[in-house]
Amino acid sequence: MLLLDTDLGVAVLAVARNAIATEFGLAHRAAPTHPALTQSGASFVTLKLHDELRDVGRNAIAAAFHDPRFDPLTRMEFEETSIEVSVLGPATPIGFADEDDLLAQLEPDVDGVILEYAGRRATFLPQVWKSVPSRRDFLRELRRKLGVPADFSPARLNVSRYRVVQWRERDLIAAPPS
Repeated sequence: MLLLDTDLGVAVLAVARNAIATEFGLAHRAAPTHPALTQSGASFVTLKLHDELRDVGRNAIAAAFHDPRFDPLTRMEFEETSIEVSVLGPATPIGFADEDDLLAQLEPDVDGVILEYAGRRATFLPQVWKSVPSRRDFLRELRRKLGVPADFSPARLNVSRYRVVQWRERDLIAAPPS
């Protein structure tokens, strides 16, 4: 189980902000150190501009500059962008008899879900539950993200779940550097 560690949260948020600041040639504050930063693991970085989702990517640089869904972050936007970092816990496979059984096992707002099929993989963080009205819609949209039809049989998919620990700048750091 992942534990919320405020010191780690401050450190990962600083690493993310500093990485983007470096791309703009801006000075940045020294990142706090934390032993967990040397461990391997998966994370997602979310950038929000004026409290709206700006981007999601595998790391801050990809989120800011290389996600094909968005124009690259501008220096002016960076000043007003808040950063969220989600560290993913281990994925565990879900066994299920049919779609209804799978849906009954999913815990909204808690489970991140991974679908795999034919060498492709798609995931939704637990935070995505807030933007879909039902478990069935969550699974339907995740299948679309995977690139299969919305009604594609889950029996043909490998399905796993994971939990995340999430830190938001607005919760932990008084004001981003300018």
